[in-house]
Amino acid sequence: MKTFLRQFSLAAMIAMIIMSLVGAVPAQASKPAAGIKVPVTYYKLANGLKVVLSHEHSAPLVTVAVYYNIGFRIEPRDRTGFAHLFEHLMFQGSKNLGKMEFIRLVESNGGVLNGSTRFDFTNYFAVMPAHKTETLLWAEADRMRGLDITQENLTNQQGVVGNEVKVNVLNQPYGSFPWIDLPMAAFTNWYNSHNFYGDLKDIESATLADAKTFASKYYQPQNAVLVVTGDFDEASAKGWIEKYYGNIPSQKAEPLPDLTEPRQEQEKTVSRTDKLAKKPAVAFGYQMPKRGTPEYYAMGLIDQILVQGEDSLLYRELVKNKNYTSGVSGGINSGLGNMFNYNGPMLFDVNLIHDDKFTPQEILASADTVIEGLQNKPVDKALIDRAIVKLRSGLYDTMTQFGGFGRADLLASFALFDDRPENINQIEANFRKVTPALIQKTAKEYLRKTNRTVVILNIEKAAGGGQ
Repeated sequence: MKTFLRQFSLAAMIAMIIMSLVGAVPAQASKPAAGIKVPVTYYKLANGLKVVLSHEHSAPLVTVAVYYNIGFRIEPRDRTGFAHLFEHLMFQGSKNLGKMEFIRLVESNGGVLNGSTRFDFTNYFAVMPAHKTETLLWAEADRMRGLDITQENLTNQQGVVGNEVKVNVLNQPYGSFPWIDLPMAAFTNWYNSHNFYGDLKDIESATLADAKTFASKYYQPQNAVLVVTGDFDEASAKGWIEKYYGNIPSQKAEPLPDLTEPRQEQEKTVSRTDKLAKKPAVAFGYQMPKRGTPEYYAMGLIDQILVQGEDSLLYRELVKNKNYTSGVSGGINSGLGNMFNYNGPMLFDVNLIHDDKFTPQEILASADTVIEGLQNKPVDKALIDRAIVKLRSGLYDTMTQFGGFGRADLLASFALFDDRPENINQIEANFRKVTPALIQKTAKEYLRKTNRTVVILNIEKAAGGGQ
């Protein structure tokens, strides 16, 4: 999986992989019809900072996560990769914590930490023993209050990020497939379709003024969500949050650019040759319904039905029946998160590495046969029920793993994009509203071939036709 992770410890990396899930009156979580019941307290500080508290006392751990409403989707033009570059700068020191001191503070107290850059946010989290909650809140506030942005730090991290691009993309088989290739081919709006890992020339040309302007626009309390989950006392946490975050000055909110995409009316196909790959590959993606709509939740179930697990329909057809490949990957926002943690145009995709004796056209034809089955008649209700069971199991796994970071991620996403973190308790109920007829309607509209983008990855063949 290619996510923009900063690997400060093995445990932190594992956590992220497990996750690949004036004060106001606190909002009360709506009573769910069934399933998930997460305590949620939600309020805002006078400076605009959104605060979500969710206690859980099964282990003496606390997770503090800060999500900034700036991802690579809206980074500056001619500065591709800048959102990711700035993520690195966040660990280069602040007013009271010098270079690497934030990392040492967390790890010396038995904690782990990490950060990542995604389509619509950049996040930072740390998990520490519960009795260090105040320490962790203070340290994260120190970074929000102001970074030590110097030319030395910028130059150093430009080199680090540039090397990541070379190692993880340019010199890696399947390096950009399909997580960069597919959005660049599918979308027409620059904000959704540019090379978000970054062109080397853009990363190298970023200036100190660029970095300081970026911080002043986006790394401000009115553009962020602070989430605290785990074993903590709510009254104490509220007091510390007001003490350390309440007097951080706010800035005028930066308006989001237009991220809309036109309705796709014609299938798109692009191909390229990967000189390092040993087998060819194919990916195909479909533009998603708008977030939060009934069709959006229907696509969540279609994702489970078609792609997720060895009982999925495309796994059965492409792996077990046709032997095109040993595995099928994909989903909604695949490789960079889940169906809840984005806020703009998105793709549902299917991707696979296949044997050279098969053509992409053969594979697509077989996939079409399966998809047409969803389009031509309502699915069996039992198939929907199985999909919900899989989703429910995944959600519970996410929320109970590793000090509650998965829970923090969901809460932050609902707060950041919907201003309703309590929506976490409505997830299962929203999926249960999906009917066989809605599945069929959604498949007809969003899985049509004219809404599809195909990326074909070819391999180089040796002279004479051998590999």
